[in-house]
Amino acid sequence: MRILITGATGLIGSEIMRLCEEKGVEVHYLTTNRSKIRQTGTQKGFYWNPKEGEIDRKCLEGVDAIINLAGESIAQRWTAASKKRILDSRMSTLHLLHRTLACEEKHRVKMLLSASAIGYYPDSEVHYYEEDEPEADDSFPGRVIREWETAADSVERLGIQVAKIRIGLVLSDKGGALPRMAKPVKFFVGAPLGDGKQWQSWIHIEDLAAIFMFVVEKKIPGVFNGVAPNPVTNEKLTREMAHVLHKPLFMPNVPRFVMKLLFGEMAYILCSSQRVSSRKITDMGFMFKYSSIKPALEDLLSPGKKNSETDEA
Repeated sequence: MRILITGATGLIGSEIMRLCEEKGVEVHYLTTNRSKIRQTGTQKGFYWNPKEGEIDRKCLEGVDAIINLAGESIAQRWTAASKKRILDSRMSTLHLLHRTLACEEKHRVKMLLSASAIGYYPDSEVHYYEEDEPEADDSFPGRVIREWETAADSVERLGIQVAKIRIGLVLSDKGGALPRMAKPVKFFVGAPLGDGKQWQSWIHIEDLAAIFMFVVEKKIPGVFNGVAPNPVTNEKLTREMAHVLHKPLFMPNVPRFVMKLLFGEMAYILCSSQRVSSRKITDMGFMFKYSSIKPALEDLLSPGKKNSETDEA
């Protein structure tokens, strides 16, 4: 098997690349940074520039499946300009892949597996399953995800299977949300956000990478929730972090209006509640390495484990 990965140097992409190397799977990856184009072992880089519609079509040679992870982080202050960048970064990459696949008659790509997010599901206490198809959440993230998934689905018209992984809160010691969440706990100012009752559907980075590979190897189309089997409330997550780090929690909850002052409209994603099920993927035989929050945090945050972001003053 040979896989083409976009967004391969990001947090999730790097873990999938590591897993592919471990499995001996050949990887082609696309990068907008020419200095990152290299060939090492089973991995080979190719240049592209989605904004300008440029792509090295040799990236498709011998490729069986594409994993699309490209897209600017949504975890930033939402200005009119940043909203446009966030949406455009997702749409331009999928549109370019679509055009390239349509033009390259000799390619052998059979599947597109595209990242999505659980922000698709409306803010609610409802327990969401993949077979539930509510209207996308009427928020900026919800609108982005709806358009993102629609662009991915359009590739089906080329006779290519499409799968989408709706990713939850990714826990990693190499970046993303966890180091930022753990830092205030480590320095004795940690506290639940809002009322702390909002559900957070999380996943360990290793399990998320394994889900992507499971879907690609099994060639299963459709929607899958990239979350662990046991979501927790924000208060539970905060308390478990404090327990693993051996730090007390004595600060009051951070009020929503404070988060709105600090983060603007983006504070919405900190307080919204998505209780999401992973039953579909487990029913198909996927086994989670970290199904509960405590073992996951112990693996990632145990005292003595080096983490560049949590160790910064």
